[in-house]
Amino acid sequence: MNKPAALRQAVRKPVLILSFTMLVVSLGYSMALPVMPFYIERLGAGGREMGWLTASYAMMQFICAPLWGVLSDRIGRRPVLTAGVLGYAVTLLMFGLASSYWMLFAARSLSGILSSATMPTAMAFIGDSEVEAERSRGMGQLGAAMGLGVVIGPLFGGLLSAEILALPFFVGAGMAFLAFLLVVFVLPEPLQPVRSSRDGGLINREIRRILFTPAGALLLLVFLLSFGMTGYQGIAGLYVVHKFNFSTQQVGSMWMVMGAMLVVAQGMLVSPLTRRFGEPALIAAGCAAAALGLLGLSLAGGYGSTLAVLAFFSLALGVIGPALNAYLSRFAGDRQGTVMGLNSAAGSLGKVAGPLAAGYLYEVNIEYPFGSSAAALLLGVVVFAAGLRSRKGITN
Repeated sequence: MNKPAALRQAVRKPVLILSFTMLVVSLGYSMALPVMPFYIERLGAGGREMGWLTASYAMMQFICAPLWGVLSDRIGRRPVLTAGVLGYAVTLLMFGLASSYWMLFAARSLSGILSSATMPTAMAFIGDSEVEAERSRGMGQLGAAMGLGVVIGPLFGGLLSAEILALPFFVGAGMAFLAFLLVVFVLPEPLQPVRSSRDGGLINREIRRILFTPAGALLLLVFLLSFGMTGYQGIAGLYVVHKFNFSTQQVGSMWMVMGAMLVVAQGMLVSPLTRRFGEPALIAAGCAAAALGLLGLSLAGGYGSTLAVLAFFSLALGVIGPALNAYLSRFAGDRQGTVMGLNSAAGSLGKVAGPLAAGYLYEVNIEYPFGSSAAALLLGVVVFAAGLRSRKGITN
C-alpha cells in the first residue's frame, strides 16, 4: 500500500473519534443556550451578568488556545486533547452543580480555558495525518460534527431541562467523559511527529514568526470571518423580532436552518468543491457570497425570504471554514498545533469584538450591523488576495 493510501486508512478511525469529540464540545455549548437565561434568573442576576458570562468563555479561549497549540507541538496531540476533554467534562458538571452566579462564572471561564485545547488540537491532528488533497475533507467532517451539535443542542437542552434545569449539563458531562475514554484508549498519536521540546524557543517568538508568514494573513481572515459571522448572530434574533415581529418558534427555526445548512455544506459540499476549484478559490468565493447574503438579509420581506437568505448565507459560510483551515495547515510546517491554536484564538477574538460592535451599531440603526459584517467579509477577500502573494511556509 502506498504512503498516501496508508495515511488515509490510518486516519479514518481517528477522524471519527475527533468528530465525536467536537460534537460533544459543540453540544455542551449549545445545550446551555436555552437554559442559561433561566439559570441567570434563578440566581438573581441580569443582562450585565449574562454578558460577562458569555464574554468570559470567548476571552479565555482567545488567551489559552495558542498556548494549548504550542504545548501540543511540544508533548503531542493526545495528551493535550485528553486534558481538554476531561476538563470540559468537569466544568460541565460544575455548571450543573452551581448554586451562585460566581460559581457559574468560574465554571464558564474554566470551560473556556480547557475547551480551547480541543479544537486546535483536533485540527492539528488532521493537519499532521492527512495528505494535502484530503485535509479539507477531514476539516469538513470536524465542522459538520460541530454544526450538528449546533442544530440539535438547543433542542436537547430544552427537552432535558423541562423537569430538571441542570440535567443538560450532567448529560453533557457524561458524553464528554465518554469522549475522554475514546481519546485515552482508542485514539493514537498522529503519524507525523510533533516538534521536539529540545527546540526551546519562546512562545511569543514562535507566534511572531508565524504572523509574518502567509499564515498571518489567513489568521487575520479568520478574525474577520468570525467578526462578521458572530456580529450577525449576536443581533439577528433581536433584529427579526423588531422588524418582523417573529415568534420564539420562528426565531428558533432560523438557528435550525443555519445549523442544518452548515452540516450540509461541511459534510457534503466541501470535499467535491475543493477538488474541483481548489481551496483559495473556494475561500474567496465563499467570503463574497456570505457578504451578499448578509446584505440580502436587509432586503428580506418576511419569514420565508429571511429563511431563504439565511440558508444561502450559511451554505457560503459552511464551505469557507474547512477550506480555510486546510489551507492554513499548509503553511504550518511542523507547528500545526501552534498555528491551529492561533486560528482558534483569532476566531475567539472575533466572537468578542463582533457582537460588541454589532450591538452598538444596532442602537444607531438596526440595519447597520449587517452592513458592517458584510464589509468585514469583503475586507477578508482583499486580505486573502494581498497576503498570499508570498507562499513561503513556516520554517524551523
